Amino acid sequence: MRRSACQKKCHKKAKSMENKMKKGLSKIALALFAAGFAFSVSAADIKVGVASDATSLDPQEQLSGQTLEMSHLVFDPLMRYTQDLQFEPRLAEKFERVDDKTVRFHLRKGVKFHSGNDFTADDVVWTVNRLKSSVDFKAIFDPISEVKKVDDYTVDLITAKPFPLVLQTVTYIFPMDSKFYTGKTEAGKDKAEIVKNGDSYASTHVSGTGPFTVKFREQGVKLDYARNANYWDKASKGNVENLTVVPIKEDATRVAALLGGDVDMIYPVAPNDLERVKNGKDSQLVTLSGTRAIIIELNQNTNPALKDKRVRQAINYAINQVGIVEKINKGFGTPAGQLSPKGYAGHNEALVPQYDLAKAKELMKEAGYEKGFKMTFISPAARYVNDVKIAQAVSAMLAKINIKVDLKTMPVAQYWPEFDKCAADMQLIGWHSDTEDTANFFEFLTFTKDAKTGMGQYNCAGYANAEADKLVMDANAETDPAKRAEMLKKVEAMLIEDAAYVPLHWEDLAYGAKKNVDIKPVVNVMNFPYLGDLVVSK
Repeated sequence: MRRSACQKKCHKKAKSMENKMKKGLSKIALALFAAGFAFSVSAADIKVGVASDATSLDPQEQLSGQTLEMSHLVFDPLMRYTQDLQFEPRLAEKFERVDDKTVRFHLRKGVKFHSGNDFTADDVVWTVNRLKSSVDFKAIFDPISEVKKVDDYTVDLITAKPFPLVLQTVTYIFPMDSKFYTGKTEAGKDKAEIVKNGDSYASTHVSGTGPFTVKFREQGVKLDYARNANYWDKASKGNVENLTVVPIKEDATRVAALLGGDVDMIYPVAPNDLERVKNGKDSQLVTLSGTRAIIIELNQNTNPALKDKRVRQAINYAINQVGIVEKINKGFGTPAGQLSPKGYAGHNEALVPQYDLAKAKELMKEAGYEKGFKMTFISPAARYVNDVKIAQAVSAMLAKINIKVDLKTMPVAQYWPEFDKCAADMQLIGWHSDTEDTANFFEFLTFTKDAKTGMGQYNCAGYANAEADKLVMDANAETDPAKRAEMLKKVEAMLIEDAAYVPLHWEDLAYGAKKNVDIKPVVNVMNFPYLGDLVVSK
């Protein structure tokens, strides 16, 4: 948040009022039946019910929405998006383009990590180099050929060739405390190592610059945060002193917790519950049009039938995207015929949902699979809106073309390790572009998998298209927006023609909160609210 003349005074007044409220409020024990523990509620101590929590405290271990939510609470990015997707300076106060391959960032002075260490350019250099080695993040940072320290508070990001998405990439740089994460543990392990879905020092120890510190964490049960007393952003009006994030898997239970006063804020709110939250006596509803694409990957490496493009096309034709959005999500979402939503550079107006059951049956017969075959299918439970119901509906739709589906659903903490194995024939996944740009979808979901560059990290379809890959790379070096958009639109068309995946819909977002919790200014389409700026009134 930017400074205003009254902010310092307002902040002091808010803190004084908050202390008075704390003294005057009695602690009321409320049993949160889903999580099985009790807690107290006060003006600036809030509880947030979410569908699932982060699998780790390491901001570079897992590229997921839950990780990014956590990162914005205990770390700070160099820059972050505003609600209208502009760039807001955070740990980088300003930037300048030195030449067509170099962008210079001037860092904020006087910032302390939770450990007490000073934040400097060394931490940015260390962090970017670690990001470039992260299995999940290296593809995003592949265009950055070098990160160079100019002085203690100046850093250059250098690309191998002109790159139009430097600022978008910078929103994923959450500087880590290089001194804190350097050295050996008592067990002799490197404190900086990244262990995906495993146990590491960084996955259980945190030293960031963010508005909160971590007090207590029990995976899948709760995560307690406390306000960082030395937080650098004195202009922030946020007055939450203690924040507890509680995973509540079931949609109905999550809403009941809000309406019953057991939690102060929830997300997501399921489509079936929108009116209940909106019309609640003490609750409010905030909705946003989303850009997260929900898709199904078809694994050509595990099922020979999926190597036939006609079979993949038949599966796409057999799935009724419009029906899923209208009947299951109650119209809360947008049926998709491609990856990039409207407004993105590569959005291709010609690509719409292709549901045609007769065409699907015709293609199955043509491919020699008229009698069908069996497929395994995995889906997360409570990661995306109605994900289990959607997976069940897809299974029923495929039965109409004689494909028998063995569906398994599981909580997020168990799902991602299974997803990474790429062992199922079909896998449901949602993807919000990390850079608010079309190319990011391709780089992670459809690009030929390459462990060295990180490209195709979430491509569990075994799909490879050299022509499409080249177009994406060419687009990422094209600084003319119109030319770049045409390249990306062409890739979208190629992928749909090839049935590289099955698009389902773009997910809309819904947040619920008590009326005294001012959530509207802090929520965003990225779906990681800036709770450090959250204001709770009496």
